[in-house]
Amino acid sequence: MGAQSSRDEYVETFDEKQAEMQAVIEQETLSNLSLANSQEKYLLQAMVTMDLNDDVKEHYSRLTPRALDKFSEHFWLDKKNQLAMNAVMNNDPTKIMVDPRVAIDNRHVFNVKLETEGAATNQKQSGRCWIFAGTNVLRLAVIRKYKLSDDFELSQNFLFFYDKLEKANWFLENMIDLAAEDINDRVVQYLLTDPVGDGGQWQMFINLVEKYGVVPKSTFPETVASSSTAKLNWLVTVKLREFAAQIRKALSDGISTNTIRVMKEEMMQDIYRIMTIYLGEPPANFDWEIMDKTGKCVSIPSLTPKKFMKEIVEYPVGICIISETISLINDPRNPYSRAYTVSRLGNIVGGGDIKYVNTTIATMKKLAIDVLKSGNPVWFGCDVGQFSNGSVGSMDTKIFDYKLTFNVDFNLSKAQRLLYGESAMTHAMVFTGVHLDNESKPIRWRVENSWSDTSGEKGFWVMTDEWFSEFVYQLVLEKRVVPKKLVDLLSEKPIVLPAYDPMGALANPRQSRSLYK
Repeated sequence: MGAQSSRDEYVETFDEKQAEMQAVIEQETLSNLSLANSQEKYLLQAMVTMDLNDDVKEHYSRLTPRALDKFSEHFWLDKKNQLAMNAVMNNDPTKIMVDPRVAIDNRHVFNVKLETEGAATNQKQSGRCWIFAGTNVLRLAVIRKYKLSDDFELSQNFLFFYDKLEKANWFLENMIDLAAEDINDRVVQYLLTDPVGDGGQWQMFINLVEKYGVVPKSTFPETVASSSTAKLNWLVTVKLREFAAQIRKALSDGISTNTIRVMKEEMMQDIYRIMTIYLGEPPANFDWEIMDKTGKCVSIPSLTPKKFMKEIVEYPVGICIISETISLINDPRNPYSRAYTVSRLGNIVGGGDIKYVNTTIATMKKLAIDVLKSGNPVWFGCDVGQFSNGSVGSMDTKIFDYKLTFNVDFNLSKAQRLLYGESAMTHAMVFTGVHLDNESKPIRWRVENSWSDTSGEKGFWVMTDEWFSEFVYQLVLEKRVVPKKLVDLLSEKPIVLPAYDPMGALANPRQSRSLYK
């Protein structure tokens, strides 16, 4: 079977074979030269380009009927393409491309695993992964202390309410600060794109816990809007953009920033009303009652969210949290052993600044293994949509056979994927185990996701060590387990990455990816 050409007759007036031969010779010359530096190579490339005559540029700059016929001929020469087309046109390609041998190798067997993990949670149709990952870490202390069942959860909706409210205020403060900038300024437009997205970072989680505390999920449960946030986000976003326009106009009319901030409080009253109608009003005081595994009732009266955090959770969070944890990143675009931050990334005005320390992936793996061996979980950020399969709960660079199906390879490095928009930090989860070989080198990692218990092993996924190298970007660890030379970097003035940098993408769920890669 072949494609019938219906294109207009194309008269060849150009010596294509000669041009292609010339291109091959020039490419081989460039690849074989041992140039002293890259500047000489770029100079030679420029000279080669200038040597091309106008006929070559005209011939290859456009997609001509000749080129389309050539593509079609090459496609039908390989019968495997027809088989792949027949399969993919009528099916989900990720189901067709799964390599069964790779899927079988992703076993849920780990020789290092937390004794207590907690049951898998479900963020549903929301971008709250970072809150779920954070509360999944915190709840383990409560489960252990009070001998609770694995399905105990802290309220994600409680933190979500205050995060959304604080982000609205953060956004309006940014609009005041940027009011003199052109409305088409890249940063202004970036902030207007998604003023109060569901996403966030570890330090943003800590900011919320420090200011507001936490409560059990039974005290402030999920609502329709917290589990499916699109309509809530739309309404809040529409109002915030309207408020941004009012702020810019008021400042251009000569109204002082002090007066603007008085106006802003009235704006925030609208946001609070919207949030409360959608999510309910978070409790200021509550009694906690729950049955433990033995059937004994645990009853603690007269609690506040901050008291619950301090006395019940007893995780090292509070006034000392900034000195207790550190966010390590692996960003090969930028120098290692340096501190970084992302411009205008945050949620609470006056809260802790987001700061990372960039280090090698080998260092991150070693430290993660040490923490898991000590019996503690590890919060991490990654690009989950890359080569992930939800049906088997696997993150593996070899899980899909693109070469067999599409005859394509992927050759970008980790740094190049970040530079060219192919990858970003889009999802937060928790490591609860790792499988080591006889030389104590990691083979695969056990991951607690927040996409329900319907995938993987009751909601727990397997990540290969190669996938870790390519797509894990951030770990959060207690400072006491991190080398002092890395911890000391936090005292340095950080390098500021732009607001739209991929190291801040976890706080912007619009950049998250579906499971098709």
